[in-house]
Amino acid sequence: MTTSNHELLTRLAKIETLVASLVEQRTIKEWYSTAEVATLLGKAEFTVREWCRLGRVYAEKKKAGRGATSEWIVSHAELTRVRHEGLLPDPRPYRHVP
Repeated sequence: MTTSNHELLTRLAKIETLVASLVEQRTIKEWYSTAEVATLLGKAEFTVREWCRLGRVYAEKKKAGRGATSEWIVSHAELTRVRHEGLLPDPRPYRHVP
């Protein structure tokens, strides 16, 4: 194999990897985990979990694993709403601090 063939195969492999990455990013799912939402919005996963817990994002709990644990999931429609409109208002805007 000549050097030019080897270079072409290397470049082709890189292009295939990038295309696969783009397809994965653009795949529309019905539900997203908090980690996926965090990645898509450029936020920390902890932040997205807090938004769910505080009601700033419409989310549901889904059973995870065997035990009583569950994780938050966010619908595609809600992800789109958050991207375009932002977070829901804080349902408890006034907090008493002793």
